[in-house]
Amino acid sequence: MLYRVRQFSSMLRPVVSAEDTALVKSVLGENSAAMALFLRMSVADQQHAIAVLQTLRGKGEDHPALLKAALLHDVGKAMGQPILYRAAIVLLQAFWPAALATLANAPLTTCPAWRRPFVVHAQHPQIGAAWAKEADCNSMTVALIEHHQEKPPLGFENLLDQLHQSLHEADGEN
Repeated sequence: MLYRVRQFSSMLRPVVSAEDTALVKSVLGENSAAMALFLRMSVADQQHAIAVLQTLRGKGEDHPALLKAALLHDVGKAMGQPILYRAAIVLLQAFWPAALATLANAPLTTCPAWRRPFVVHAQHPQIGAAWAKEADCNSMTVALIEHHQEKPPLGFENLLDQLHQSLHEADGEN
């Protein structure tokens, strides 16, 4: 719970430094479509993505698809998740997950406006993956974004499973 309180308070005063921006540009490319995607995100989501990237790099991870996915894994949230809804989502996840699942289970195109942030929360991995594909990210980056919320397979069948595990853990730590 203390982790969530710290996470919420950091969202109230997010900052992305010039050094952080240079790091992001070095991974995504300064004038790339991927960089444009990154810039769609709120500053709080950018800050989170940079923290995930730094965690991965701190563990020695350097696969380009993984590093790009770290920066773009939550880009789908740019479709609309106001801070009060995020707080409600965290509380519902912790105390009433069935209610959150019910609120999130609706077509994005036809749900009422008040419910849209819950649906965006549930669908942000697929939304982000579609945007990353449109931005010409490679298939491994797209797959990592699309499945980052899912629990990774127990055994590592291939490189994608290993990268998925790394992203999932780093996201959970940040």
